[in-house]
Amino acid sequence: MKTAVLGAGSWGTAFAKILSDAGNETVVWARRPEVAQAINETGTNPEYFGGTPLGPHVSATSDAAFALATADLVVLAVPSQTLRANLADWKPFLKPGSTLVSLMKGIELGTTMRMSQVICQTADVPEDRVAVVSGPNLAFEIVAGHPAATVVACTDVARATRVQDAITTPYFRPYTQDDVIGCELGGAVKNVIALAFGIAHSMGLGDNTKATLITRGLAETARLGMALGADPMTFAGLAGLGDLVGTCMSPGSRNRTFGEALGRGQTLEEAQRTTRFTAEGVKSCLAIRDLARAHGVDMPITEQVERVCHEGVDPRLAVKTLMSRATKPE
Repeated sequence: MKTAVLGAGSWGTAFAKILSDAGNETVVWARRPEVAQAINETGTNPEYFGGTPLGPHVSATSDAAFALATADLVVLAVPSQTLRANLADWKPFLKPGSTLVSLMKGIELGTTMRMSQVICQTADVPEDRVAVVSGPNLAFEIVAGHPAATVVACTDVARATRVQDAITTPYFRPYTQDDVIGCELGGAVKNVIALAFGIAHSMGLGDNTKATLITRGLAETARLGMALGADPMTFAGLAGLGDLVGTCMSPGSRNRTFGEALGRGQTLEEAQRTTRFTAEGVKSCLAIRDLARAHGVDMPITEQVERVCHEGVDPRLAVKTLMSRATKPE
């Protein structure tokens, strides 16, 4: 299959390697020409996993039109809040009938739209042309060849199966399903819960606290999902519990790492300087909070993470607020 990966960051680079290892001719679009040149000259992405070859089927370009000209499978791997603007530029170059695959785990600020909704609206394509890949997929482990599994979700199950076939390797095992809503919400909210997990870890709180955050974080994710029409069983699977546990438990998780900086008492700006990135959950917590409020869904952990990130609330006060809520049945 002819494939294009739009985005040369950590997950986009890892996914290009998966596609190549599965036998697909893959063109990576990089925003900066020097990154594309480095990939072509070295066969690696020096900025991410520089010592690991991406495979003989991978090339790179900074020309989106060239990358998309023959691509049957278009993988979108840019920061979620930049998707709309980027895709508006790329729309004229999309091959008719191509499958658009979202690797992004976020909710758009302002519109509270999921990434698949942004893709459908911006690219003017029906929902059955859009697939979502989500699961416990830490990029550095996948590049190292550690066994991992994921979910390919699409309302068109036959299309999901074609994507599944295109990304199956000895170390990467995809499953299919049709619950796009559940998979996207699981991937977006877990970033917020991982921020809370990192805050708790940095504060020196123990495993009881961390297990509580994972469990109650999953509960509020499922509440929001059910309000939006998701299958509750999705949240017990790879795109729900699997992704949540992987992101919370890994010291290499960006959202957990960013949360740890906040838990040490750093402000949002200080945490950004320390980590040198902004974790997806920092922006998504605002949109997820607004989405939950619009549907009358109670998401107390998300609410407190938003307050710590964007209102300067002391994490210790956030913990106290969570623990002093009125008791209720589980």
